[in-house]
Amino acid sequence: MKKYAVSEDNSFGREYPENKSPLRNDFQRDRDRILHSAAFRRLMYKTQVFVNHEGDMFRTRLTHSLEVSQISRGIARSLGLNEDLSETIALAHDLGHTPFGHAGQDILNRCMKSHGGFEHNYQSLRVVDKLEKRYCHFPGLNLTFESREGILKHCSKKNAILLGRVGQRFINKTYPSLEAQIVDIADAIAYNIHDLEDGYRSGILSISKLRQLDFFDESYTHLINKINANQVDEKVCIYETLRRMMFIFINDVTNNSLQLLRDSNIKSIDDVRNHNSTLIDLSEHVESYLSDCRNFLRTNLYEHSRVNEMTRNAQKVIVDLFNYYVDNFEALPNDYKIREKKYRSVADFLSGMTDRFANEIHKSLN
Repeated sequence: MKKYAVSEDNSFGREYPENKSPLRNDFQRDRDRILHSAAFRRLMYKTQVFVNHEGDMFRTRLTHSLEVSQISRGIARSLGLNEDLSETIALAHDLGHTPFGHAGQDILNRCMKSHGGFEHNYQSLRVVDKLEKRYCHFPGLNLTFESREGILKHCSKKNAILLGRVGQRFINKTYPSLEAQIVDIADAIAYNIHDLEDGYRSGILSISKLRQLDFFDESYTHLINKINANQVDEKVCIYETLRRMMFIFINDVTNNSLQLLRDSNIKSIDDVRNHNSTLIDLSEHVESYLSDCRNFLRTNLYEHSRVNEMTRNAQKVIVDLFNYYVDNFEALPNDYKIREKKYRSVADFLSGMTDRFANEIHKSLN
């Protein structure tokens, strides 16, 4: 690995010291703890865009996390960085997401507005630090600092102040490891490409609609100029086009990041943290493609009437459940009850729910 990669030698270690494993390095142990956690299993039934009952071919938070992990490992390998750490952060980055995707997060944040708010990145760290209870000698999973740092992709200053060293960079305006930066860009690449695919699968985004996105149309035209499109299934042409778009993103971020690292004369992980900007990034031209994808998806998928209907239903479920458990705190499972933090306890419980479980509980209250 490169000298500016995270390693066990330059790691800040764990909050609660543990003996080294003879079989795995620290970051592999972190990864395995995440894979065996209840929160990770629940991602199977948490929404990406389309809620659980819409169909079993759409992305969930689990499949998304696996895809981000695969992209992250590939980029880390190409850059000579710590693959195990990038994989670990990717697998854990959505552990704090609510049911019903961003709709659930937004409405829970609104419910918690007068009680500290709700941030899914902060919640992901809370899951691995406190809410997972699997060990006798420490709370949470006792992950390494570097894994925890990467999980906390965004954080408000008021929450950062409470987190000690892992929150300090949001106060000092410094940067996390390159491995964490990789996951950040891999997350954006994955959800943009895969939301285009799920939008097509759903019937909301037709091929004619997709071709209104210039980046898609360029890649699609490149494909059909090489093959006889009339002899290839339309669905296969869509998948080939999206695969090419993903390759362009990954290839560009790899080459551009190598150039940024050379130009910035980065020699150590301290240089990475104290640099004046991120070092894992797309070129300006290809970044415009990603921005176009975001805008296209917002207009044509996320704000579509069918998705808006799902959003309204999800918001009602979350609001009703939040109000019920606030008014009936004794009904909350004992594992989540913190007497002096009633509202946070309710938010912890609701954010851990799957779409299916939230709907079932909601029906039982009516």
